[in-house]
Amino acid sequence: MQVEFPDARSQGLFNSGRELKREFGPENARMIRRRLDDLKAVPSLENARGLPGRLEELKGNRKGQFSMRLAGGARLIFRPSANPVPTKQDGGIDLTQIRSIIIVNVEDYHD
Repeated sequence: MQVEFPDARSQGLFNSGRELKREFGPENARMIRRRLDDLKAVPSLENARGLPGRLEELKGNRKGQFSMRLAGGARLIFRPSANPVPTKQDGGIDLTQIRSIIIVNVEDYHD
């Protein structure tokens, strides 16, 4: 799957191990790299269901976004890059058609 970033600053941050460690700490930096590598290795978001990090579709004001767990409550947040997002007949997101995502951020939205 293709992993994109919303801007050059984010791309630089997520592609630099040093910057990731400074921004999110060493444990989360390592996990972020692992999650990104795992996502890049699958053909579609449907295939990401079996990856470590527990893929979750978010709800409420985060509808259309997904998360994967990192350390200590932090989550890697991303969304499909397709616009409009492919849907199934029942109206849900068709994960088999999502082959490109945009990283939104890393946060602990439980606070």
